[in-house]
Amino acid sequence: MSETKQIAKGISPLPLRTKVTGAFAVLAILFSAHLFAQKNIPDDFCISHQEQQLFERLNILLEAYGKKPLQASPSLYYVAKLHVGDLAQNHPDTSVCNLSSWSGNGDWTACCYTPYLPNQDCMWDKPKELTRYPYRGYELVSYFEDEFNVDSVISLWGNSRQVLDMLLTDGNFAKKKWVCMGVGMNSNYVSVWFGQREDRAKKLVPCDTSDFQAAVPTSTSQSGEVPVYYLIVGSLTEMRDAKEYLKRLKKNGFEQAGILSGNQNHRIYISRYNNLKEAMFAKKQLPFSYRGAWVLKQ
Repeated sequence: MSETKQIAKGISPLPLRTKVTGAFAVLAILFSAHLFAQKNIPDDFCISHQEQQLFERLNILLEAYGKKPLQASPSLYYVAKLHVGDLAQNHPDTSVCNLSSWSGNGDWTACCYTPYLPNQDCMWDKPKELTRYPYRGYELVSYFEDEFNVDSVISLWGNSRQVLDMLLTDGNFAKKKWVCMGVGMNSNYVSVWFGQREDRAKKLVPCDTSDFQAAVPTSTSQSGEVPVYYLIVGSLTEMRDAKEYLKRLKKNGFEQAGILSGNQNHRIYISRYNNLKEAMFAKKQLPFSYRGAWVLKQ
């Protein structure tokens, strides 16, 4: 399988006067089947708030396309976290080896994956090799040259047919049925692993409990309140830029547009809706220049 290279020129679909951080993303999709002794996840393993956010946003994206949300897999979270750490520290994705590769500098089997001489087993074995999850795992992994956040990942992946095929089990993945997933993130890499069987590993533990909710499917509001769906068209770090963007939206006829601020991001929405169906219908009616819009559930 060959890598797909994409240029993300910004996380806003409209041209802005201010400079928006770009990201060079390499998307590589890979599989896993396993032959190795199983291991326990370390007791001190935890997931970050950003990883939990991406998990929830991917479930919202699945829901938007009529798919069921996936369960959180501690085992796949652990494998994803190990992989992004290996990619960042040891850079096995150099020369002819792509992002599907693992270095020999860890407690795992080295793997140099190249589409010219693919060694799929070395990738397919990782969840079973590293955890007690006894089934195959399938990975989506991306590299970002510049700073990125959950919004920019969702914006990029939501507009990639290759990524959507994997996430929604279409195209080459039509015979798959995801049940669970796990997420790993650091300053330059994002890894998401999918599984077709339930993970019976222990529950996930947050690295920071001050602002964390359990990483569970988000189709139902935990508080019992009716969720609100925002149709987001941009995410900016500076409030002055967000206000300028909002001003232009209102000038273009989007009178219900507004700003959602939080986690050092200012998200600009066109409107808000009481259910996902309405939000997705509104998204389909947007002009082509807003093709990067996505739905945020709160």
